[in-house]
Amino acid sequence: MFRKILIANRGEIGVRIARACRELGIVPVAVYSEADRTAPHVRAADQAVCIGPAPSRESYLDIDAIVAAARETGADAVHPGYGFLAENAAFARAVGEAGLTFIGPAPDAIAAMGDKTRARDIVSAAGVPVVPAVQEPPADPDERLVAAERLGFPLLIKAAAGGGGKGMRIVRAAAEFPAAFAAAEREARSAFGDGRLFLERYFERPRHVEVQVLADEHGNIVHLGERECSIQRRYQKIVEEAPSPAVTPNTRETLTAAAVAAARSVGYTNAGTVEFLYTDGGEFHFLEMNTRLQVEHPITEWVAGIDLVQAQIRIAAGEALWLHQEDVALRGHAIECRVYAEDPAQHFLPSPGRIAFLREPQGPGVRVDSGIVADYDVPLHYDPMLAKLSVWAGDRDAARRRMIAALRDYVVLGVTTSIPFLADLLAHPRFADGATHTHFIDENMPAWQPGAAHTDAAAVAAALYTALAPSTAAPSDSHSTHQPSPWQRLGAWRLGNGGDSV
Repeated sequence: MFRKILIANRGEIGVRIARACRELGIVPVAVYSEADRTAPHVRAADQAVCIGPAPSRESYLDIDAIVAAARETGADAVHPGYGFLAENAAFARAVGEAGLTFIGPAPDAIAAMGDKTRARDIVSAAGVPVVPAVQEPPADPDERLVAAERLGFPLLIKAAAGGGGKGMRIVRAAAEFPAAFAAAEREARSAFGDGRLFLERYFERPRHVEVQVLADEHGNIVHLGERECSIQRRYQKIVEEAPSPAVTPNTRETLTAAAVAAARSVGYTNAGTVEFLYTDGGEFHFLEMNTRLQVEHPITEWVAGIDLVQAQIRIAAGEALWLHQEDVALRGHAIECRVYAEDPAQHFLPSPGRIAFLREPQGPGVRVDSGIVADYDVPLHYDPMLAKLSVWAGDRDAARRRMIAALRDYVVLGVTTSIPFLADLLAHPRFADGATHTHFIDENMPAWQPGAAHTDAAAVAAALYTALAPSTAAPSDSHSTHQPSPWQRLGAWRLGNGGDSV
């Protein structure tokens, strides 16, 4: 087992990996930018190294600086988390060349699955169904349009080297195609340094379903069931659940077998996720493979009872998988909500600032993976996700109701967050019915505004500061030891609270 692991990430995943290291008796080492000097992930580690200025390209994306930090601190392995360099084959290769272990798949597997068109070819050869596509659109604009018309509209233009919705355009008619292709090409080149695009059949209301796999270096692979990640905004997931409310037992067997086949086709090792589009007719098509730990891994941990981060570390250390497929027993239902510092009423605009007050929900079946603390300044430079709230219960409706209650107990003051929006989303009748798909928000909550029960966070924070601030005036009774609490002064403000003060 490793003695010391450098965590090449920040935020809640940095804290999460540090916790897993401690439980295994491993020393966690953090890296941080100048903007993150006092961040929670730095405090969670035993050692920490500054790797550069605030911009991620000068710190968290600086391969040389991170490898140097690992050498300097005597780490013998590097965990990339997710995002930043987690799916960068050059980074994985650099870690290995430095004599360190990369906690993830081999660089060749990362490269193969990172190229969307190459990945399609590989998994298709393994018998995994893929979305109908034009993988290499003709260079000539007229021929390209003919190829698009042959595929059929609506279609999706996608970046071959991309992800996260960048370099992506939905095209519903031939007249829109030339301009959309040019715009997607510019965006792909800017975001990924690679302007290659491909065309893919577009499904109007699919579900986004993914399968978690674990594979060791000895040829053993298991799946840990599926997650549904259909609730998205701007192609980014914000609510996930396991299992999917739409996948039947028979389909689950076929779906998970396809995921295992896809992983095996590239000699995959460590934790990975195979993503599919799932239609109302019960058909599924390979979308992509994420060669890293997923943001939504807690819900799989809830239903499978397996610590995925510790599993990653043990596999990277050379251990054989300690379980067979028949040992995997999935139970209950789990839901995760991503909590962002953003304003859903203003097209999800980021809302950086200082966390004035923080109270996280607690209770049976409730988990918070957090990257913030009170008085923490949410920086402008990185993804605005603050934390992940996940819950588990015996069935889907119980989990849904538990999540709503937990969201109502979640208090973040000082910045606008997505918490009120998430509570309304989970309470929506169509979500309760399990009628989810990738355009759920656009169709069901297009012009959401906070209701009367959702007190403006900025106003509450200002009132809280006033309530907590020492008074400059002498108290009327200098001998009195009882002072009203800030909650009594503020009155009933909690989301959905129908009583008096909390």
